Amino acid sequence: MKPLEDYLVVDFSQFLSGPSAALRLADFGARVIKIERPETGDICRHLYTSNVIMNGESSVFHAINRNKESFAADLKREADRAQVWELVRRADVVMHNYRPGVMERLGFDYASVRAQNPSVVYGEISGYGPDGPWRDKPGQDLLLQSVSGLTWLSGNADSGPVPMGLSIVDMLAGAHLAQGLLACLVRRSLRGEGGLVQVSMLESAIDFQFETLTTFFNDGGQLPQRTRHNSAHAYLGAPYGIYQTQNGYLALAMGSIPKLGELLGCSALLAYPDPKQAFDQRDDIKATLAAHLRTAPTEAWLAVLEPADIWCANVLRWDQLLAHEGFRGLDMAQTVHMTDGYQYQTTRCPIRLDGELLTSAVGSPQLGQDNARLQQEFMVSNVRQDA
Repeated sequence: MKPLEDYLVVDFSQFLSGPSAALRLADFGARVIKIERPETGDICRHLYTSNVIMNGESSVFHAINRNKESFAADLKREADRAQVWELVRRADVVMHNYRPGVMERLGFDYASVRAQNPSVVYGEISGYGPDGPWRDKPGQDLLLQSVSGLTWLSGNADSGPVPMGLSIVDMLAGAHLAQGLLACLVRRSLRGEGGLVQVSMLESAIDFQFETLTTFFNDGGQLPQRTRHNSAHAYLGAPYGIYQTQNGYLALAMGSIPKLGELLGCSALLAYPDPKQAFDQRDDIKATLAAHLRTAPTEAWLAVLEPADIWCANVLRWDQLLAHEGFRGLDMAQTVHMTDGYQYQTTRCPIRLDGELLTSAVGSPQLGQDNARLQQEFMVSNVRQDA
């Protein structure tokens, strides 16, 4: 058995952050019932973030909502609300990612749910927290990357602010919510107590930078300085960065500059024997190194550096990664199936338990596909009727 089998999760969330947390709970064996609006459903079904449409809906929706059930309900209609309450009363976890105040207006806030389900573990994600001047701002990933200072850590010094190429704050907030929910479930199993888990995207984005912010707090408030060339970490010296080679790119982490000079046959690097120079003169070092590495292919440099235990790597595209035996050995891809027969390939849960992979062949749900079955199971005497 998976560790969360027999746990019921009622998930009101949509788009990325909340559904990513629910996905992880589903991977651990929880039964996740996704509450969606009739006709339109989760906004992520149709708010396309790519030009890849799968079975009529966004590829992102399918990636993040596999292994869930869908119950379509209009929370402004009393008959539908009554049916959702039947689910909520039996839930171990109730969660959402609406802006502060929305669930109170809908009547499914923590206080209301707890009054009818005292041991519930209730989770919520907001953009900027439950209080403060930003509480009602939209919690969108790019906006959170921007206000949190995160965009000033990537790219070269003259690049301006550079966002990450992923919805990283959404995913971090989802991971933090899943962690908090699991912690409360452990407490509930020991003491019978439920609890409220609150996560904001802004706090998750700030926590993501705990290493660099700690340096900032204790460095007299000096802002991070990215290098002009091959920047990869504002607080690390040369050679840290990605460099173009004759036929591709090479990533170099921390290492001795003179040792690199010897191994690579670059005598100019021998002029930097003092470890302090790796930071103080990192732009000069990186410029020298970048020019030298363009003279030979990536494989030639790896053949010299890897046996010498220098931290380095080829810079792979997805097609190269998926063809590599290192990826194939992980068995990270899985094929899942929808109830209408459509199937697609996606990734599996990255966590192993007791040496076993956490996989499931259940794909994402069609909107409202589980209404009839859930009505029969949870609310036989409460058939849907027009308000």
